[in-house]
Amino acid sequence: MIAFIRGTVASYGADWAVIENHGMGWKVFYPHTEQLRLSQEVTVYTYMHISENDAALYGFASPEEQDLFLKLINVKGLGPKTAVTMLSRSSMEHLVTSIEQGDVAALKSIPGIGAKTASQIILDLKGKLVESADKSLKLSPEIEDALEALKNLGYKQGELNQAAKAMSEQKGLRADEYLKFGLQYLMKKKVGG
Repeated sequence: MIAFIRGTVASYGADWAVIENHGMGWKVFYPHTEQLRLSQEVTVYTYMHISENDAALYGFASPEEQDLFLKLINVKGLGPKTAVTMLSRSSMEHLVTSIEQGDVAALKSIPGIGAKTASQIILDLKGKLVESADKSLKLSPEIEDALEALKNLGYKQGELNQAAKAMSEQKGLRADEYLKFGLQYLMKKKVGG
């Protein structure tokens, strides 16, 4: 329907913003209103949710965040308002890591998420958030090669995501050096170092 809205911030509250675009004000539920300023030019990626009693527009700072939201609302028992709350209370990286590691306690710390819902999120999404995590990191061909080698060694996607982040902080290494670094990093994680 509406892929995105580009305009200026006319007003905003705790969890919503009105984006003015060509004389129309679009009210959007938005997880990051603390980052907005009045009259600021913004591009908000959107999702329109229509139910029997309501129609609402949800907005996101990036296509990756929008994609994570869409995956969250496909979880049984998780609605758009709860999904937006999750994105407002936790960074995308933290959410993806918590889900990939099966960290029920981290998810339960978000308002509106109980043990049952946290377990359901992990059950439905673990291993399916690779794209969301990968898109936020621009990886060099050398890192890609090293990750492929680690994958062939049997490391799981959640471990690969963590290794990719650590590797991306090391600049200018060759693929074999990234592989060595990745192995050391993952071994330290396994022994709790």
